[in-house]
Amino acid sequence: MSGRTIYLLAALAGGAILPVQVALNTLLRRYVGEPMQVTFISYLAGTLASLVICLFAHYPLPTSTALSQTSWWMWVGGCLGTLYVWSTIFTTPKIGAALALALTIAGQMIAALFLDHYGAIGLTKFEASPTRIAGVVLVVLGVSLVAYVKR
Repeated sequence: MSGRTIYLLAALAGGAILPVQVALNTLLRRYVGEPMQVTFISYLAGTLASLVICLFAHYPLPTSTALSQTSWWMWVGGCLGTLYVWSTIFTTPKIGAALALALTIAGQMIAALFLDHYGAIGLTKFEASPTRIAGVVLVVLGVSLVAYVKR
């Protein structure tokens, strides 16, 4: 297996897990109530799982020197993740998991194309070539097909 293949498979597996996460969180909402309460539970469980994995793998705690070299805005990722989880819990019961995730993926692709093109937030630059733009357009067209539901 090539070095790149492992990354492609990891990304694919991460994507395959998302609908399961959305379904579980949506089910939990029926018992808990508000989407933000479920988001809190989801992040608490994820935090505990991450802690157990770090302890099991013997990852050392980050040093205070390393942490002091970060900027406040680098810590916003968790807040953005909270918004993502909340949005799927909020929308899925009304529009379905397929459309909620299709729109999520379209939004991710559009934003990622810009971030890659400009090398924003420390990313390596990857030009928004006509081929990459066409790929994003096809994703958006796919979302349109998923959104078209005849009732």
